[in-house]
Amino acid sequence: MSESKSRALVPFGKKLPAKSKKADAKKAADPARANHAGNNALNLVDSETFMVNREQVKRLLPDILGKVLARIWIDKAFLDEFSQNPEQTLANNGVHLPEVMSIEFQKSQSDRPRIVVYEQQPGSKFKMRVLYLQLIMMAGR
Repeated sequence: MSESKSRALVPFGKKLPAKSKKADAKKAADPARANHAGNNALNLVDSETFMVNREQVKRLLPDILGKVLARIWIDKAFLDEFSQNPEQTLANNGVHLPEVMSIEFQKSQSDRPRIVVYEQQPGSKFKMRVLYLQLIMMAGR
């Protein structure tokens, strides 16, 4: 389509940028690394993330869990995996929590999914809620 007839909001050239052969070679050489590559929109993190205390969990985990909620909305296999073992699913995707932290995934038929993060000190029966995330639909004007 000629530029005068184009209805694109953002002008673009006729050619797409060339695909990087270097990145493809790295993925082919190390398939495990391909799961954590920063160019995949479904990845939870760009690189292995180790959280060691409550402050890091409160600072970093909400963004990561937001991606988890988005992904379980569109990826049934990920939903099944995460609902069965949230901590292991996060670890498989490069997110490592302190040992005193646990995650509970809650989803009833009528409610939106909710992820709750708890902290439980060794030897204690008391679990303290650190944070939770839940999808909420809101319209505004």
